Amino acid sequence: MAIRRKTSEADGMAAVREVRAFFEAQCAAAGEPADSHARGEYLLSATEVEQAFAALPRSVRATFVRFTLEELATLAPGNSVEVRVPPLGVTQCVAGPRHTRGTPPSVVEARPLVWAALVLGACSWEQAVGAGALDASGERSDLSVLLPLF
Repeated sequence: MAIRRKTSEADGMAAVREVRAFFEAQCAAAGEPADSHARGEYLLSATEVEQAFAALPRSVRATFVRFTLEELATLAPGNSVEVRVPPLGVTQCVAGPRHTRGTPPSVVEARPLVWAALVLGACSWEQAVGAGALDASGERSDLSVLLPLF
């Protein structure tokens, strides 16, 4: 069954462009670390990046998160993994055992900044998990093969 879209593609892609421009500006301001590993660690750990991301309009952050969660659910339909990006969005994806009540067997939870970095390839799944910026539990919770989306 196809997911029901709540965010138009035009609005979603506009938010993706705006958030991508944010990451490019952050990397330029930091002097663009030489390797992607150092860049990812910087984006995940620098307080000023978190504050700058929070300064983006809430509508842009919310549209970005909701649109990219819809994209993930389209790419990997199912109900065995719940991806949470509080307080902006949640989706269920990845084929597998269907749950009917309570918490699904696999859960992924990330802050909006971390989710944006993963979706756009600014950091890797391993970096986010290693930095403790991403909580992933359950046997199907590794979404590294699905990310980045853009």
